[in-house]
Amino acid sequence: IMQSSGHRLRDVEHHPLLTENDNYDSSSSSSSSEADTADRVWFIRDGCGMVCAVMTWLLVVYADFVVTFVMLLPSKDFWYSMINGVIFNCLAVLALSSHLRTMLTDPGAVPKGNATKEYMESLQLKPGEVIYKCPKCCCIKPERAHHCSICKRCIRKMDHHCPWVNNCVGEKNQRFFVLFTMYIALSSVHALILCGFQFFSCVRGQWTECSDFSPPITVILLIFLCLEGLLFFTFTAVMFGTQIHSICNDETEIERLKSEKPTWERRLRWEGMKSVFGGPPSLLWINPFAAADENQQAEFYIFIV
Repeated sequence: IMQSSGHRLRDVEHHPLLTENDNYDSSSSSSSSEADTADRVWFIRDGCGMVCAVMTWLLVVYADFVVTFVMLLPSKDFWYSMINGVIFNCLAVLALSSHLRTMLTDPGAVPKGNATKEYMESLQLKPGEVIYKCPKCCCIKPERAHHCSICKRCIRKMDHHCPWVNNCVGEKNQRFFVLFTMYIALSSVHALILCGFQFFSCVRGQWTECSDFSPPITVILLIFLCLEGLLFFTFTAVMFGTQIHSICNDETEIERLKSEKPTWERRLRWEGMKSVFGGPPSLLWINPFAAADENQQAEFYIFIV
């Protein structure tokens, strides 16, 4: 701990406060240019995350292909094909849109290298007040922020880093992640129901005119879709339930695992939901194209890390 301008700065490695003469990092020291870039782009260049994100899209596209071209188009019931086709494709579009919003939205990153003497003085802290500095990205660490080793940034209200969306889930994109898990779970259930009807129809018709594909290929495609649907539904349903529980208790997954005692005033149940989804309950809550609140309109920050 060290004294500086009437307040104290604390971090685990006891790094001193940065001054104008310090050379922390050429990229992080120019906070103004970084802020300008952050207003344009947010994307994490992590190999594993990018592979997982691409796999997610390919699996959703595969499911859409099997549902549309193997099950619905060959069906003789026009309204059955039309209604189920519209429902499944809408769910797929909403799921992928939510995935994009989660991946390309700044989760609440704290500016790098802002632990300077000038910035500290601008905070107008009370004498003796303790603040924390992250020794990894040299930023003033807000309450409930945690450092992500993959994003290489401190993230406000960081819940966890998800490779499937190639981003952290934090203060500004948690809503989109919840919608992503919800729409994937719903589309998985829908696909599993359609697979059950398709198997029943094919067996009853002895696999004649069941599909435009040969019976062996049809069976392989349907079995793989069933396995995909079961895995996706199990994973996303658990994640959806965990996220809703965390939001209603105003406690992130990291805070729960670390058993951190809350030093903040908790927003419980509906207050927590309104805080994450923005405003009172409405259809905007389930719309991934709408901003989370009035202060987050069309937030597609793209900052290449």
